[in-house]
Amino acid sequence: MSPLSETEDVIAEQRAAIARRAQKRVAEIVAQAEAPGQRGAWTLFVREFLRFWSMARQTLVSPVITTMLYFLIFGYSLGDRLKTIQGIPYVDFLVPGLVMLALINNAYLNASFSLFIGKIHGQTIDLLVTPLSYLQFMVAYISAAICRAMMVGTIIWGVSMVMGASAVFSLPIIFLFMILTALMFSLLGLIVAIVAEEFDQVNLLPSFIITPLTFLGGVFYSIEMLPSPWDTVSRFNPVLYMVNGLRYGMTGIADVPVWQGMVLVSTLCVGLGSVAWWLLKSGYNLRA
Repeated sequence: MSPLSETEDVIAEQRAAIARRAQKRVAEIVAQAEAPGQRGAWTLFVREFLRFWSMARQTLVSPVITTMLYFLIFGYSLGDRLKTIQGIPYVDFLVPGLVMLALINNAYLNASFSLFIGKIHGQTIDLLVTPLSYLQFMVAYISAAICRAMMVGTIIWGVSMVMGASAVFSLPIIFLFMILTALMFSLLGLIVAIVAEEFDQVNLLPSFIITPLTFLGGVFYSIEMLPSPWDTVSRFNPVLYMVNGLRYGMTGIADVPVWQGMVLVSTLCVGLGSVAWWLLKSGYNLRA
């Protein structure tokens, strides 16, 4: 055998070895993405977390400052006039509503804008052809939105307590309502991002539905202060039950039974989660 032939054989063996290693590595990556350990979902979650963390001044600091302005203006201006509501200081009564206000807005905005921007840039299409399941895809985006909402809400809660509010009655109920509410509105944001075709459509829901419902959901007042029939009409507002569930966890008082809020929010989470999963699976408005 000539030296040239031997060299060609060696090169062929090296190329074959490189090809085998590459195939093995690709198989490992695919197996990791499909593994029950949710490695692929974790990677996507980290990307989404770092996305809003890299803009912390806009995504974390700004909403905290805006909400604390509400606390200063309403807490101290109205607090001197109202003094107490249902036997507790008005400042303490106000804190759960403000935490819920920030929680709802940040959960919705993070999930909706992140997915919508990825959709118009073509990134969502790339993700849909990966070994990630639709459930993993949902979990990654929703978990990042919940993290942002919980961080903003917890910071507002802590700063309020530093400024003199007393807002701890039952920690399990507090975190249960915070997590469930953040989950619900992140799912809603995911659905809107899939359905929407323009930025204006993403902004439509918070501007004309979420914000009015939140402000009319007992953030700044008790529905017992409303005249008939508006006190009854307010009970059809789902945000009222979320605000009062959190208010009970922080102060021990509520305008509506806490169990009703838990059932309502849990039911909405299941319903919205099913819709979001179906939209992802069908590829509605996602695939070109």
